[in-house]
Amino acid sequence: MVKNRFVRCHICEAVNNEKVGEIICRRCGEKIYTHKDVSLHRTIAFLITAIILYIPANLYPILITRQFGVMQESTILGGIMHLWEAGSYPVAIIILLASVFVPILKFIFITYLLISTKYNVKSSIADKHKLFYITEVIGSWSMIDVFVVAILSVLIHFTAVQILPGTGATAFGLMVFFTMLSALSFDSRLIKK
Repeated sequence: MVKNRFVRCHICEAVNNEKVGEIICRRCGEKIYTHKDVSLHRTIAFLITAIILYIPANLYPILITRQFGVMQESTILGGIMHLWEAGSYPVAIIILLASVFVPILKFIFITYLLISTKYNVKSSIADKHKLFYITEVIGSWSMIDVFVVAILSVLIHFTAVQILPGTGATAFGLMVFFTMLSALSFDSRLIKK
């Protein structure tokens, strides 16, 4: 007995029989794309957007401080160096790991998963699923810089000191958002031997 598989039209929501080859919606006549192609393309688009946003996130200031009329801008790496020089070694290491290395690791992991899915790289399914799980778990740690800027700008309201988020904070927040979207849009059912 052959089981019928169904697929939903993304335009009119009609349910159609899934068949081999091109599927045309019986109601509106639009081409229905399989989830594999859409998932891969969406993941690649989100990943490329995140990688592009990573560049201005590290080049532009993430924090702007105005103190007694003097404006000081600091990037992520500049803030890490300032914390290191001030003797806050654990905080500097945590921000370095969470804001610089975690996004790069996520880029590498998602790229590997995409390549292994597209070209059937020979590796263990369990290892690929672990890598996918790690990618999802470490994603929220990238937001630590944005949280620090938000907390500082809300808590510090002296007349002589003003702390504002910079362009880098916006780019960094968007980069983390698109990296998380790329991980969420990746269909883990595509992981094969």
